[in-house]
Amino acid sequence: MKENRYDDPVFFEKYSQMPRSQGGLGAAGEWEEMQTLLPDFAGKRVLDLGCGYGWHCVYALEHGAAQVTGVDISERMLAVAREKTGNGNARYIRLAMEDADFPAASFDVALSSLALHYVADFGEMAERIYRWLAPGGTFVFSMEHPIFTAYGSQDWYRDEAGNILHFPVDNYFNEGPREAVFLGERVAKYHHTLTTILDGLLRRGFQLRRVVEPQPPERMLDMEGMRDELRRPMMLLVAAQRA
Repeated sequence: MKENRYDDPVFFEKYSQMPRSQGGLGAAGEWEEMQTLLPDFAGKRVLDLGCGYGWHCVYALEHGAAQVTGVDISERMLAVAREKTGNGNARYIRLAMEDADFPAASFDVALSSLALHYVADFGEMAERIYRWLAPGGTFVFSMEHPIFTAYGSQDWYRDEAGNILHFPVDNYFNEGPREAVFLGERVAKYHHTLTTILDGLLRRGFQLRRVVEPQPPERMLDMEGMRDELRRPMMLLVAAQRA
């Protein structure tokens, strides 16, 4: 399925109030780790899949990218991205990333931030990205961790007083769609195992450069609920390179 909850006005308004929506990359708990995985953007052609507000597109342009292409299914997201980019050398395409198609070797860098868990077939997506990258090109992405997506609800088990007991992990090897609650709304996502993600990259010709399970930075630990994020991984960060 290719769900587009972000063009729903109620959902989009809730999303726009999130700290990362208002504060940008610096308000994202995984950003400090993800930043260390990024390549030198100088003179590079960059593709951002599921570009959302365009924060990573803007960052790439600010760090010397020659051209940036952002792809997202949500017109509301792209409207914000265009506004943030201004007159920068960027183009934005409204499209589900699974439907995108570009000539071989069109890009030097491919990025994706917290979007690949919306894709049903991770392996096919990886194969297409490999084809779109020039030899030696870099693929850097974040996605929800398989431990976080496995059970589906993405919420803690709590006692009668509301205290956290543990985080449920079940049906891990049963890959496929999950229904989660995000911002109080039901959202469809896909669960992929760690093998599907990492071995899927290797089998399509990528070389793994870094694999990171980010923890919240010290500066954010006093934010509500942030210390609880140390109890289980929520995200997976990967940097890979095309041969």
